[in-house]
Amino acid sequence: MIRRVLAVFAFLSFLALPVGLVAAQPIGAARPAAAKSAVRTISIPAAGKFPALKVSVAPGQAQSPEDDTLRAMKAEMARSLARLQTAQLGKPYFIAYRLLDVQVRAITADLGSIVNSTTTRQRFMLVQVRMGNYHIDSSNFISSGGFQGSIGNAGQVGIDGDYYSLRQDLWLATDQAYKQAADKLAAKQAFLNSLAKPPEIDDFARIQQPVVLIEPHAVPDWTSRDWDKEAQQASAVFRSYPDLYDGRVTYYMIYQTYYLLTSEGTELRVPSSSAAIEAAAETQAPDGMPLHDFYSFYATTPSGLPAIDQVTQHITHISQQLEALRSAPSVADYDGPVLFAPQAAGSLLAQLLAPSVSGARPPLASVAQYERLYSELGGRSDWSGRIGQRVLPTSVTLFDDPSATSFDGHPLIGTYQVDAEGVQGQKVTLVQNGLLEGLLMSRRPGPDFSTSNGHGRAAGLGTPTPAISNLFLQSNDGLSDQAMKQKLLDICKSDGMPWCLVVTRMDNPALAAIHHGEFDSMLAGMLSGVSNGDRMPLIVYRIWTSDGHEELVRGARIVGLTVRNLRNMAAVGDTPEVFNFMQNPQFMATAFAAFGSAGGGLPSSVVTPSLLIRDVQINGPHGGEQRLPLVPMPPIQ
Repeated sequence: MIRRVLAVFAFLSFLALPVGLVAAQPIGAARPAAAKSAVRTISIPAAGKFPALKVSVAPGQAQSPEDDTLRAMKAEMARSLARLQTAQLGKPYFIAYRLLDVQVRAITADLGSIVNSTTTRQRFMLVQVRMGNYHIDSSNFISSGGFQGSIGNAGQVGIDGDYYSLRQDLWLATDQAYKQAADKLAAKQAFLNSLAKPPEIDDFARIQQPVVLIEPHAVPDWTSRDWDKEAQQASAVFRSYPDLYDGRVTYYMIYQTYYLLTSEGTELRVPSSSAAIEAAAETQAPDGMPLHDFYSFYATTPSGLPAIDQVTQHITHISQQLEALRSAPSVADYDGPVLFAPQAAGSLLAQLLAPSVSGARPPLASVAQYERLYSELGGRSDWSGRIGQRVLPTSVTLFDDPSATSFDGHPLIGTYQVDAEGVQGQKVTLVQNGLLEGLLMSRRPGPDFSTSNGHGRAAGLGTPTPAISNLFLQSNDGLSDQAMKQKLLDICKSDGMPWCLVVTRMDNPALAAIHHGEFDSMLAGMLSGVSNGDRMPLIVYRIWTSDGHEELVRGARIVGLTVRNLRNMAAVGDTPEVFNFMQNPQFMATAFAAFGSAGGGLPSSVVTPSLLIRDVQINGPHGGEQRLPLVPMPPIQ
């Protein structure tokens, strides 16, 4: 099973991640502190249905300022447009140069000891060449072959931004990308000729007007707090709980500047920043069941991270919760209503909706196993082709808004101005009064919509994919927290059940895994069932219908919960909360997308109240526990 998971990782890396980054953030997200100079604003008029866009330009710069990076990109773009062709293959119809300058401060501490403390700067480039035309081109096709050279169309470039060195890198990468695209187009056309009915959907959407958005470079600030000391103090809390096997805390601070230049005229230089604290601990119950818990906090800047006393309070809480789980009873098999508290509901929606809110069609594939792997990862959309049909209760509205910055005083981390393809992000109403109205779109068209609405998101230089930014679920007849609990108890009593279940938090293997390989092992346990709705709750309470008292239980696993279960939810709360999380770029638009971390994830937010869902099947543990250590743990105080 582990080999199977690793094969999936390798396949998806080939499919969607031309460049893997240690730290990867969304394009046009939170603006970091920049060079100390005023910035003037230029307005680009609206064009068609695209609203006007304000463009920030540093003083002393024209609308296309000539820093060495932009100069090198423009010079090679001009040469490529004029000379990149052969008599046999012709000219490309689209070229894009993408470059990312990323600086990362990362500190990891384990049980009060610093394990790793680094500050790195790296620059990556990616060249995309499209052969053919907007209807049929060299993209959106998965094959086992393709032109493979020794240089490639993506890679690391010098951090000094040397003009001549970058031009050399771009020249070689463009040549490679051109040959790859020509080879892939030929293979794709041969595959299309073998089909009885080739697809009629375009491969690439046109844009109404190219965006030019030039902003100051990201300027990192690592010095405002003693981050090493804070990480050390935070992880030392775990030492007070001798039953915990391990406890780790990682601080991330990330600043990046993203460049995009296309042959259509799009030109971006956009800074962004993010920061995170991720902590995890693990232990075993006396019967051998592995247990873990985690804490995460995400902010748009390092200054937004909580103070050390708040962090230690949260770590104390998860440590105490793990101690309680060790002595908690295992949950019995269950089939009935489940109440998901707002934080659990946010994670659940991220898992259920990621595939269905994407309107892009999947790539064509001549590789036989692609369809099977994509289905196993829960990548099939249940909402494609259902515009105008009811998909949620009639009281519910669902929308995604990349321009939103906060909700009820809590910051949202999925905010951006333009997406990774240079399209201005738009608020998209997905569901209105239960009826499906829209989908998230990149420049890859789909069966329902043919143009981008600015949701082509990417971590680092990964392939832009329609993805959640700030997702909001609202109901016009929401119930209070007390009324939601009472509704749950009423349903349980009417069904003759002595108890029912409340999920307060869902699991995230990417955060819970402390040691190398644990994430793969956790995913291996889910891979066979995720397409059928297997989910992993983390904190579950059993609530008794006789007197309403709650009891912590462990070992629950949800079976068969899909987006279709949301259509007839029993009730929706009236107190939304913000759930900030990182999407995993290796699993974009699949059920696994919700399992990401700050070390390479895509910042996203879900704002939702509690959700009461009927007829949820939950299985308790059925053997397979691990043996306890033969020798007791050494003292850690």
